[in-house]
Amino acid sequence: MVNFFDTRIGRRVRDWKYNKLFSRLAPGEVAIDCGANVGKFTTKMAKPGVTVYAFEPDPHAFKVLESKFKDNTGVVLMNKAVSARAGRGKLYFDKRSSADEVAWSIRSTLLAEKPNMDLKAFFEVEIIDLAEFIQGIEKPIGLMKMDIEGAEVDVLNKLIDLGLTKRIRNIVVETHERFPTLAEPTAKLRERIRREGISNIDLDWA
Repeated sequence: MVNFFDTRIGRRVRDWKYNKLFSRLAPGEVAIDCGANVGKFTTKMAKPGVTVYAFEPDPHAFKVLESKFKDNTGVVLMNKAVSARAGRGKLYFDKRSSADEVAWSIRSTLLAEKPNMDLKAFFEVEIIDLAEFIQGIEKPIGLMKMDIEGAEVDVLNKLIDLGLTKRIRNIVVETHERFPTLAEPTAKLRERIRREGISNIDLDWA
């Protein structure tokens, strides 16, 4: 008898669901990886004929990306952060990053209030306005993955405000409401998505 509450089965169903979204990408489409880190999901997006824009602000993770995709002309790598506003900012590193800069790069963030960050250890990065970037894309956007360590609420609200989420077939997002300052804003975003009947944004991706 199959136990559908078994966590292993739950993981398989989840993996099937999201692998299906990645597999739908087709030649002529664009995919956007916001917070690409070392390219695990950029690799899933990188198919023949698909243009992938991979944003990764952490310099240590970006070196791995450059090495991994140096011969793939379909992947456009950008050592930049994405936000709701363009400019420059400090990318803070985790307190444990000195032990393994690449491994802990998954926690690098623009948010100084994020727990366990070393506010004396940072890298100045260029920040792009994601909404402005999307407005400049002429091809159909099949998928956008977003894992930007707490900046997702402001970015998604702006994309919704401007109607830009309608240009993207599927958006999968890792949220960070476990951070005290993001609990209420994330709850409001979830309610907005529900209230406005937006069906192409999945806030429960990871």
